[in-house]
Amino acid sequence: MGKKDKNKKKGKGAEKTAMKTDKKNAAKQKKMLEKLGEANITDIIHMLEVKEGRLDGITEEVCPPPSPRSNFTLVAHPEKEELIMFGGELYNGANISVYNDLFFYNIKANEWKALRSPGGPTPRSGHQMVSLASNGGELWMFGGEHASPSQLQFHHYRDLWKFSLKSRKWEKLSAPNGPSARSGHRMTASKKRLFIFGGFHDNNQSYNYFNDVHVFSLETYQWLKVEIGGPTIPHVRSGCCIAAAPDGKVFVWGGYSRASMKKDIDRGVTHTDMFALTQDKNSGDGENKYKWIAVKPGGYRPKPRSSVGCTVAANGKAYCFGGVMDVNEDDEDVHGQFSDDLLAFDLTAQTWRLLEILEKSSPAAKKNAKDSTDVEMGESKAAPAGPVTTTDGIFTVTVGGPSTSGTTPYTSAIPSLFGNKPQRATSVPSPRMNPGLCVCKGTLYVFGGLFEEDAKLMTFNDFYALDLHKLEWKVLIPNNFKAHDWVDSDSSSSDEETSGSDEDSSSSSDMDTD
Repeated sequence: MGKKDKNKKKGKGAEKTAMKTDKKNAAKQKKMLEKLGEANITDIIHMLEVKEGRLDGITEEVCPPPSPRSNFTLVAHPEKEELIMFGGELYNGANISVYNDLFFYNIKANEWKALRSPGGPTPRSGHQMVSLASNGGELWMFGGEHASPSQLQFHHYRDLWKFSLKSRKWEKLSAPNGPSARSGHRMTASKKRLFIFGGFHDNNQSYNYFNDVHVFSLETYQWLKVEIGGPTIPHVRSGCCIAAAPDGKVFVWGGYSRASMKKDIDRGVTHTDMFALTQDKNSGDGENKYKWIAVKPGGYRPKPRSSVGCTVAANGKAYCFGGVMDVNEDDEDVHGQFSDDLLAFDLTAQTWRLLEILEKSSPAAKKNAKDSTDVEMGESKAAPAGPVTTTDGIFTVTVGGPSTSGTTPYTSAIPSLFGNKPQRATSVPSPRMNPGLCVCKGTLYVFGGLFEEDAKLMTFNDFYALDLHKLEWKVLIPNNFKAHDWVDSDSSSSDEETSGSDEDSSSSSDMDTD
């Protein structure tokens, strides 16, 4: 009894210490915000909501292509040859800009249009959106986050929106028992239901990753009370890939989470496992009971990565492009290798393929490209030998990709995870994370995303199309590595602003989780 009381007293003491720390951090953040002249994030969100409500009527006009951005959503119109983009963010080294633009890209006319409709969602990134053919075409969107310009404040959403492609109007759905506020989650539609998995919540003082599943009925407009079982369930994560198979299975692959390794030090974990969520047919109420099944796919073995662009085509295959793998040189120095791999996952056969596409130049090049479209696991190019750190995958990476300056880019002492590739043509998308990816009428489209070189985060607005039959890339908007200015943080005049709290140093790595 006495031992129990001692433990209880110790717990109370720890809680008090934590409360004091939170109050101290909150006071420090408040002081910094006052110095920057930045409003409270709650007031910022309220002002944005008022602004959206004051829009007068629906407007649609031809516009230039979207500005550089990442963590946005790109989907194909369910009936027309159009692509639809919403939201995203741009970080320039000093401030972050968050968007709620709604763009329509007419494929045949090669024309962008911006549409504004009153009472729509406020700016956000790290959200999810799907397009459905029901009721003349609909967009469904959930969650996301809004970061203040200084990235000292975050607001995570838990709102569910529907946009009618017929009426051009937004509607915010009010249904109880939905997911908690989050970003970096994944959402897909299957069998007249929306499935939401994972994500994270971060208030710059603490963070939480999720592995919960939420199901929304597109018939009753209610969040369903479902039971999720299975001998093994996915670990908490965000920034994973999700894809619905023709038979109703929902596949989840990869992703990212953070775990406490020791006092004041967290370590990122890149997941390589795959699971399938399927209805439990042996249950009396099979429609609302699901179970997780661990999947060991055949074919090519993808390298570990997160923040991969992922989309499902009508041919029953999920296509994945890009992604990032973080590596710790030591407990504080983290660098990432970015991928330009294009992968195809057969949702029925449950097998991976690595698609290697050479530059469109000659008949011989075309023949080589055709011969190398399928690379099986035994034929994959191995990474150079060297030190390996294992968590749940193989952590061997260098910083790769094209250089944007005359200086020598950073090179990790750890060998490359993705291997040394020949110089890629400008007609092929460069390595990146969080690009927009979708398939329309047998063509795969890739837009934007993020790449890191040294301390710089370069955000793209380039645009590519890949005919999935001919396997040839077409450049719609060329890559411009100077698409936006970068503000070097080395010129900071205040040590307090750059090192005032431990949380500040994690702002860039948090972007990897979407």
